[in-house]
Amino acid sequence: MNNEDNHKNVRVRYAPSPTGFLHIGNAQSALFNYLFARHFNGTMVLRIEDTDSKRNVPHGEESQKDNLKWLGIDWDEGPDKPNPKYAPYRQSERTEIYSKYIEKLLKEGVAYKDYTTEDELEEMRNVQKAHGEAPHYDGRWYGRSVEDQEKAAASGLAPSVRLHLPPHYTYSWNDIAKGHVSFDSDNMGGDFIIQKSNGIPTYNFAVVVDDHLMDITHVLRGDDHIANTPKQIAIYEALGWTHPNFCHISLIYNPKTRKKLSKRDKDTLQFISEYKRQGYLSDAIFNFIAFLGWSPVGEDEIFSRDELIKRYDPNRMSKSPAYFNQDKLDWMNAEYIRKDTIDDLVDKITELINEGETEIAKKLQKLSLTNLREFIYQVTKIYQNESYKLTDIMKHVDFYANVCDQHMDLGKLDKLSKGDTLSVLNTLSDKIKKLKDSPDDEVDFKKMIDMVSAETGISGRKLYFPLNISFTGNQSAPQINEIMNLYSYSTILKLLNNSINYLQDSSVQYS
Repeated sequence: MNNEDNHKNVRVRYAPSPTGFLHIGNAQSALFNYLFARHFNGTMVLRIEDTDSKRNVPHGEESQKDNLKWLGIDWDEGPDKPNPKYAPYRQSERTEIYSKYIEKLLKEGVAYKDYTTEDELEEMRNVQKAHGEAPHYDGRWYGRSVEDQEKAAASGLAPSVRLHLPPHYTYSWNDIAKGHVSFDSDNMGGDFIIQKSNGIPTYNFAVVVDDHLMDITHVLRGDDHIANTPKQIAIYEALGWTHPNFCHISLIYNPKTRKKLSKRDKDTLQFISEYKRQGYLSDAIFNFIAFLGWSPVGEDEIFSRDELIKRYDPNRMSKSPAYFNQDKLDWMNAEYIRKDTIDDLVDKITELINEGETEIAKKLQKLSLTNLREFIYQVTKIYQNESYKLTDIMKHVDFYANVCDQHMDLGKLDKLSKGDTLSVLNTLSDKIKKLKDSPDDEVDFKKMIDMVSAETGISGRKLYFPLNISFTGNQSAPQINEIMNLYSYSTILKLLNNSINYLQDSSVQYS
């Protein structure tokens, strides 16, 4: 039994089922396999476990691939990158391979055909429950005569195939994350099925055959697979093979419920595609997931993909649950937005708009601006350092593109002296009217606001508060001169006039 953590000729695999889209838990497994392979200059294999055809969803495999690529996880071998030595990489194309090894175990008497019906199995479970026993298969077809089997087959029963477990036997391994783990064969539910009655191998059998024939050296997967591992080791031993090294990754937990993250947790996005459409950056998601079940030496938390590959140490995989911290994710995403170039952010925002998979994206698709990209660029420039998601910026784009239709709470203007406020607004309005008559594309609104301050003798909050309310509806705003650059002169005049008219006649309501 090879439990030595050998990092030569590393081969790992991520083996999703196309029964759904890339869930954050699946992405966690894929990411640690990727880090392991890249850190040790090994091979990353993508294998598709698609034998459960009833549960496979249309385009499930393509979705898995597309979302892995978006995350920045690539692979060296797979259905699209076949190595003739190991292909095919879809389990549905490997059924003859599995059948050969099923027959081998049947001939050796290690496995046997089981003709127990569903009704009999249900009765077995009920009796065991009534006696306070844990459900288990009682081995009733182990060692049965050829005559009994032929009689059952003649009656039309299709058998499953079970692997016989020796009694009082210990299956153990040294887990990279969990340490030494052992299971007693008496507590594994009895002889278990390795081939269903329809001839399809079970997950545990197919994965062992695939991992062995594909020379997989390390299996990194979620902690929820830990009960499968002793069964798989039993299959390895029955076939006379050495099992790979195992690492069971901490599951992701909801910090509020203290339970494993599930699809019922509506306050947490479940699928990687949702993170993309909500404006999270792939590098931020990669960085965040890397800390779910692992931690580097030191206090730093922001790492590039290359830095994570370099720093990855399997000995620092966690034994404890990994709690999903939404605030940390949002902070991390904001850090990546701040570090990115404005052009790159605009490209990503434009892609989200074109895909139109959120309400804000659909709204922005309807904008009729002559130069939408330039408008997005200017808004991004203003809000890059205070946005947690790209959708935050997109909402600002929508607001400013439709500013004349927005509700402005002009009642806030009453907090300051009406005379001072009118002086600021009227003076600025007069200057804008002159620009409108003699357009100047190079106007410096900051200089213009300074001139308003000099002419009126009003500065500080008394100067900027009414401008913030008039142009954004908020008491505080980023550089108001940059926001003014987003507007046409006529829009600026309209917004100023709304505020002036409100102050001159507070009985009139403006929106």
